[in-house]
Amino acid sequence: MIFGIIYLNNREKMAMIERGMDPRAYKAQPAPYKNLKWGLLLIGAGLGLFLAFVLDRSVFNNIGEDNPAIYFALIAIFGGTGLVISYRVEKKEVLDKDTQ
Repeated sequence: MIFGIIYLNNREKMAMIERGMDPRAYKAQPAPYKNLKWGLLLIGAGLGLFLAFVLDRSVFNNIGEDNPAIYFALIAIFGGTGLVISYRVEKKEVLDKDTQ
């Protein structure tokens, strides 16, 4: 597996050199919305976990069993919602820069 990762990394760099690109400059580009994306993902996952806990303790308390599926489902739903919000914010910022 390590050999495969190194091989593919080397192949990617060679393809960039063939196209006239500098691989070092490409890797050094900052990702301006990376913190926003991670922040919204973690906030969404936290909200999903909290809502699952509240639902498990209040609504599904009568069943008497643990419901791990609701925890995973709500973490995924709210985490995905956070990523969609991040995408919308990034897209809006890019469109605003293009119109100026």
